[in-house]
Amino acid sequence: MVTDSSRRVPFLMHDISRRARYLFDARARSAGSTRAQWRVLFNLARTDGPTQSELADILDVERITLCRMVDRLAEAGMVERRADPSDRRVWRLHLTDRAAPVIEQLGAIADEMEDNILQPLSPAERETLTNLLIKVRDNMREGDDQPLPMPAGGR
Repeated sequence: MVTDSSRRVPFLMHDISRRARYLFDARARSAGSTRAQWRVLFNLARTDGPTQSELADILDVERITLCRMVDRLAEAGMVERRADPSDRRVWRLHLTDRAAPVIEQLGAIADEMEDNILQPLSPAERETLTNLLIKVRDNMREGDDQPLPMPAGGR
């Protein structure tokens, strides 16, 4: 018996995520940014001073890919590399003041999109959805180091 995949949580999360990324990308482009740039900027706003390797791991991208993104943002004057005070071989990434208005604009786009996406939900439903998604995300993070169980009857 084939299950209706449109009701499976991973498929629903994927569909919602894909559509939200598409809509956000379109809005971000109109503001002169790219998805790659806003992901770097948002993550640096949350964690100022990571190494490029640490940020590549957070973003789940190759280090060389991140290096190119950071190069572009550095050329635009929004990110700077600073030598680590305890290890001069390591470079830490920091936002500049020039990034603040871009992050604010992208944050406003994200807020507006979230309001539109969650419009059919009551405030209590929004809170419940947020709490449930955090619970699922945190559980998945805890299991990152665990091997996936084999399906029943599988090899």
